Amino acid sequence: MIDFPPAEFEARLERIQALMTDAGMDAILLCTEAEVRYFSGFRTQFWQSPTRPWYLVLPRVGDPIAIIPEIGAELMRQTWVDDIRTWSSPDPVDDGVSLLVDTLYGFNKVGVPMGEEASLRVPLRDFNTVREKCPAQFVDCSEYIKAVRIVKSEAEIAILRDICAIGSAAFDRAPELFHTGQPLKQAFRDFKIALLQEGAEDVSYLVGAAGQGGYGDVISPPDMTPLETGDVLMLDTGSTLQGYFCDFDRNFAIGHADDEAKQAYETLWNSTEAGLEHARAGNTCADLFEAMHITLGGGSSDVGRYGHGLGIQLTEYPSIAAFDKTPLQAGMVMTLEPSLTISDGKMMVHEENILITEDAPVLLTKRAVPELPVIG
Repeated sequence: MIDFPPAEFEARLERIQALMTDAGMDAILLCTEAEVRYFSGFRTQFWQSPTRPWYLVLPRVGDPIAIIPEIGAELMRQTWVDDIRTWSSPDPVDDGVSLLVDTLYGFNKVGVPMGEEASLRVPLRDFNTVREKCPAQFVDCSEYIKAVRIVKSEAEIAILRDICAIGSAAFDRAPELFHTGQPLKQAFRDFKIALLQEGAEDVSYLVGAAGQGGYGDVISPPDMTPLETGDVLMLDTGSTLQGYFCDFDRNFAIGHADDEAKQAYETLWNSTEAGLEHARAGNTCADLFEAMHITLGGGSSDVGRYGHGLGIQLTEYPSIAAFDKTPLQAGMVMTLEPSLTISDGKMMVHEENILITEDAPVLLTKRAVPELPVIG
C-alpha cells in the first residue's frame, strides 16, 4: 500500500531535480530509511534490521532507481518506482556493490547526504568500494535534501494534523490513566495503550519521568518506582500515523503541586506563548529561540535548542537554536520545546507542535492548559 498518490512523489522528485540541475549534479544516492521512504514511498519496519543495505538513486533526468535486496522487491513494486534492481542479500562477498556501481557508472557528479543530521546506513567498506570503482565525484547534497523536505505538502500536513490530534486525545485521558501508587512503568504502558486506542499506528517513541516538584532527566526508561503525591509526571510521545510523527509532551502533578512546580510550569507555558507569537514566516529559527529564551530568563542554555522540525522523522531539520539562521517558511511543521532548570537535579520541559503559515502559526496539538494540571 502506498501512502500518497504518485503525484506527491513526482512533485518531490521535480523539486530535487531542479536543485540538482542548478548544482550541476548528475544523481543523488540515498541509503537511509527516511530519505528512501520520502522519495519512493517504501515504508516498512524491516529497516530495524541492520543486515541488508538499501539504495535509491535519483537521476537528474528520469525516474528513481531502487537497488534493493530481493526480499523488498514485492513491497517496492507497490510504490510508484518502476525501475527496481535486486540481488540476493545478505551476500558477504558482494552485497549489492556491483549492482550499485553499474547503476552509477556514467554519472560524473553524485550527491550523498554528508552534513549534519545525515548518516550512512551501509558498511563503510562497501561505500568506499563503490567510490573506488565508480569514476564519479561524490559530493555533499545535504542542503538540497533539506530544502525539499523542510516544507510539507498539504497531504503531509493532513497526516501530521491527525497524529497530533490522536496524541492530544490520549493526553486528555490522563485523569483516568494515572494515579498515586501507580508504577511509572505501568503509567508508560497504559499511555501507550491509550495512544493505540485513539488511532496511532505505532508508539515507537515514548519517554518521560516523574519526581517531586520536577524530574532529573527526560530520556531515561521507566522503572517500577510508584507515583507519589507531589510528583510531577511528564510523558513525551512520538507516536506515528502513516509513518509521520507527532512529538510533544504534557506535565501533570500527582495529587498536589507545590508552588515551585506551578511557577516553573507557568514560565514554560509563557515561553511557548512567546514562541507562538514569533513563529512567523520570515523570522529565523534563531529569532524564535531568542524570544523563548528571554521569557525563560535568558542566561546560558545547556539544552542547546528549544525545538526542531517534525515529519517522517521524530526530529528533523532545522533546530530552534541560537546558531540556526534558517528562515521560517509557510508549510514548515515545527515543535516548540522550551526547558527550564528548577533547581539542581530538577527540571521541567514543555512541547507543542505547530504549522508555520503566512500569518499566525496553527497549533496542531491541543494547547496545554496554562496552569499545571493536578490529577490522581
